[in-house]
Amino acid sequence: MEIKTFPIGPLQTNCYVLAGDTEAVVIDPGGEPSVILSYLKENGLTLTHILNTHLHFDHTYGNKALSEATGAPILSCADDAYLLKNELGMGGTMGLPEVPPYETKTITAGETTYAGFSCKIFHTPGHSAGSLTYYFPEAGAAFVGDLIFYRSIGRTDFPGGDLEVLKVSVREHIFSLPPETLLLSGHGPETTVGDEMNHNPFFTGF
Repeated sequence: MEIKTFPIGPLQTNCYVLAGDTEAVVIDPGGEPSVILSYLKENGLTLTHILNTHLHFDHTYGNKALSEATGAPILSCADDAYLLKNELGMGGTMGLPEVPPYETKTITAGETTYAGFSCKIFHTPGHSAGSLTYYFPEAGAAFVGDLIFYRSIGRTDFPGGDLEVLKVSVREHIFSLPPETLLLSGHGPETTVGDEMNHNPFFTGF
């Protein structure tokens, strides 16, 4: 099992590839996916799924191109469907390009398997209404999108965001994971559950 990080797109969003021997999943392809496609080809990997933690434009720029190139379905939470109808999901704001339209299939919280790896999906709203966290116990890693960052949290002032809801999501679903669990965020460096429990200023006294 290998996790590769590729900061791509206009906002250098962390796109992740979780790879096994022959299959892989991609989380949040936020830009033109040529580097991802090259990595998959060079390592003989078949992409089985494209997982979106949420549908803000900077996490979805590469959805259509990557899906068309590989045949992999795009998966997201139905509670983020509202983002497909505004600038937060469609792009085109602040001089940034528009997101090429794509089709996404709905997934819900629960346990499943991707690329041969067990995955627990948590509904973790707060940054957006339909934010999801993908926890892979075998990798000891959780892909958290913009829910929580190194010593910080995601913005909650966008439509669908809510600070108190975000804090509940983190406390219930992130801080309940083993303290050594890697937290792989949409932007910035990786961190761990234990580090954020002890040092994240938004959860002082937790």
